[in-house]
Amino acid sequence: MKRVLIAASALFVLSGCQLTGSDTDQAATPTKEYPLQEGLHRYALVHPVLVESTSRDEELPAQLQADIWDRIRLQMSLEVPDHPLVQTHRDWYLRHPGYIDRVAQRAAPFLHMIVEEIEKRDLPVELVLVPVIESAFDTFAYSHGRASGIWQFIPSTARFYGLDINWWYDGRRDVMAATTTALDYFDRLGQTFDGDWLLALAAYNGGQGRVLGAVRRNEQAGRGTDFWSLDSLPRETRNYVPKILALASLLKDSETYAVTWPYIPNQPVMEMVDVGQQIDLALAAEMAGLSLEELHRYNSGYNRWATAPDGPHTLLLPIERARQFQDALQNTDPAEWLAWERHQVRSGESLITIARRYNTTPTAIQQFNNLSGTIIRQGQYLLIPVASQDLERYTLSAEQRLASTQNRQQGTRVEHRVTRGDTLWDLSRTYGVTVANLARWNNMAPGDMLRPGQTLVIWQNQQTATTASTSGSTPVMRTIQYQVRSGDSLARIASRFRVTVADIERWNSISRDRFLQPGQRLTLHVDVTQVNI
Repeated sequence: MKRVLIAASALFVLSGCQLTGSDTDQAATPTKEYPLQEGLHRYALVHPVLVESTSRDEELPAQLQADIWDRIRLQMSLEVPDHPLVQTHRDWYLRHPGYIDRVAQRAAPFLHMIVEEIEKRDLPVELVLVPVIESAFDTFAYSHGRASGIWQFIPSTARFYGLDINWWYDGRRDVMAATTTALDYFDRLGQTFDGDWLLALAAYNGGQGRVLGAVRRNEQAGRGTDFWSLDSLPRETRNYVPKILALASLLKDSETYAVTWPYIPNQPVMEMVDVGQQIDLALAAEMAGLSLEELHRYNSGYNRWATAPDGPHTLLLPIERARQFQDALQNTDPAEWLAWERHQVRSGESLITIARRYNTTPTAIQQFNNLSGTIIRQGQYLLIPVASQDLERYTLSAEQRLASTQNRQQGTRVEHRVTRGDTLWDLSRTYGVTVANLARWNNMAPGDMLRPGQTLVIWQNQQTATTASTSGSTPVMRTIQYQVRSGDSLARIASRFRVTVADIERWNSISRDRFLQPGQRLTLHVDVTQVNI
């Protein structure tokens, strides 16, 4: 086969559009799109590499193909039927060719590793398309059902299969850890459904119990038990499998459908490095010659400014950057991989308050100071690991991603401090917004629990922002219980607290036709900086 000299940067020149709602039916939190291969691009300008021509050679084994998509295509085994749902979704992809470009860009750093893991387990190679449907290969995707990462695990399933989820780290967003877990899950589903991979795919989306129940009902009714016969499955699941099959057909028969899959070389581009202990991500990025944002996008599982104290301490890096990083590690003292601050305990402080101040956890402080319990004494000195850079620089940490989401809306910004008993549903009624928007503004799912003390950002338009500050300062919202006095009316109370009569009626499920009684208690949600008392 003809060999050509191509700079690796050219291999990844793909569309850089942002993930939008049309990219996926999952309600994933949209994230700003950046060129994932920027680090490789810079390296490749100086170090071009030899790769095979992008033309297919059907005589070569799949593993020796030049293009990763050809490696996948030659191993496809799932039959794609001529079914209306498959055709419907195939037509959608054909009408939106930019979707494949965007997905390919996000998948490029990880695709080779994922394909190799699938091959090692002798699973259907079509499983590599599952993250396309689940998340459009967005490592930060977060759905309405609290699913996260490219494989869209919900917390319970992730923990059941051994993924860690904690303050420092979310294994669902760690591409390789989540891939291992997803393939473990598919191994089990394949066995459960006796190698019927359409049923296994349906179970991955809709739940194993639901699919088994549908099969059992069809058996009892004397009907077929193949996927296409299970019309009792939820609509989402009935469309999920056809979406994957539609994509598979466009890859397997790309020439027939005139679909161009952006070229991705069939060769390793990333390497996993085990640091062995906690390291500041800003320092790691500097050692590797990457921007902090690049490093974090390759390693989306880390929630904070450093790897987790208890691990993992692995970093996924472009191959050449990995070598540079390893050299830098060998030439620095491990004690310098974190910055430290010596803190003297003050009266009234606890491990919790100190941890909040330094953006760490009580457990981490205990570990670094060999504390067996939570009791500390005034005047005691503690060593605290701290970020080496301003926290705002860690743009993809959990805090900064939340801040970015909360600040990018329009209208009047209201901050609500959660009190015991608050729910997203109640707050949505209080502020005249939808639960979906309230969750989206705060990087949450509608079913997430609120915790007392949590600050939520609410965006109101001019009509609903009845308590917005006229001075332009941020409103300070509080929920109060007001005891009706003699002579009070709804209008007088509304004027005093700078709310509307309609607000009071809605908050208390009362009508203005009913008289208020002295001593009666009303729930009010007020901006405490604007009340007229």
